[in-house]
Amino acid sequence: MKLLTDLFSTDYGLMSIIGIAFMIGMGVFFLMLFMGKMDQNAKRNGK
Repeated sequence: MKLLTDLFSTDYGLMSIIGIAFMIGMGVFFLMLFMGKMDQNAKRNGK
């Protein structure tokens, strides 16, 4: 319980949550971007 209290109530805990969420968001964004580029390239090449 102390872990969750520290995570959500301290400045370093909140920065950790923000950092993790940002990294996951970047991962999803780049995954969607690269999958879209691969699909676009496949359509252009007629496959």
